[in-house]
Amino acid sequence: MSLPEGPLGVIAGGGGLPLRVAEAVAASGRPVVVAVLQDHGDVAAFGAFPARAFRWGLAATLLAWLKDQGVRQVVLAGTVSRPSILSLRPDAAGVKLLARVGRAAFTGDDSILRAVMKVLAEDGFEVVGAQHVLAGLLPPAALLAGAAPDDLARADIQRGIAVCRALGVADVGQGCVVQQGLVLAVEAIEGTDAMLARSGPLHRQGPGGVLVKCVKPGQSRLADLPTIGPRTVEGAAAAGLRGLAFEANGTIVMDRETTIARAQAAGIFLLAFDPAEFKEETTP
Repeated sequence: MSLPEGPLGVIAGGGGLPLRVAEAVAASGRPVVVAVLQDHGDVAAFGAFPARAFRWGLAATLLAWLKDQGVRQVVLAGTVSRPSILSLRPDAAGVKLLARVGRAAFTGDDSILRAVMKVLAEDGFEVVGAQHVLAGLLPPAALLAGAAPDDLARADIQRGIAVCRALGVADVGQGCVVQQGLVLAVEAIEGTDAMLARSGPLHRQGPGGVLVKCVKPGQSRLADLPTIGPRTVEGAAAAGLRGLAFEANGTIVMDRETTIARAQAAGIFLLAFDPAEFKEETTP
């Protein structure tokens, strides 16, 4: 995808991805403007760029500010917790925007994301995926670290894919932990790190489990893709897992070299899988 002239707007949640996107685009010579979602990202981290913090209820003001900065193309990057309607406290412009979004958008993470992108498009913005401006984020199918999964691990991955698809259809989460065919934990609003922490005490004797992450069925590839990184590996090791399996060409791997090195050191496999290689023979 070609990137037009004019500043790129980054709507930044938590984690390191928004800053990496901003720095990469700036290094290419294109101006960057950052709108930081309050209580998710830290505006101080973007001191090199024009940046302001906005709470969810000021989303209409956020969009107006981006337009004033000359932004017509935006990247949605970083982790974001879905807000409750009661917590929004919208201003007058935000009330009108909320009416356009509708209450149905707050039923799940993907539903609100689709609503946000619809509003952005209606307001004349083009949404660009972070992977289009930052190369190497989405690994193709490959074993990135550790020994190839044995038959038991592959069965756990197959089971995990089926569970993730069921979660995705319900617009709940993108990951789960499976050990010896047993689903120890599923990801909901708490996120991957908290899910891993919950799964640790449920560890069974014998070969460790696998964290499986997949793109939701029908999910847009422009934002909120499954993400792993060094912290994910640390959490998996602490939970007694023996591997991380994630959908190839659809999962962001942050700090790839560090993530791979930590997995190697911990004896954990990292597998970017093609879902077609794991035919579903079981249902969740």
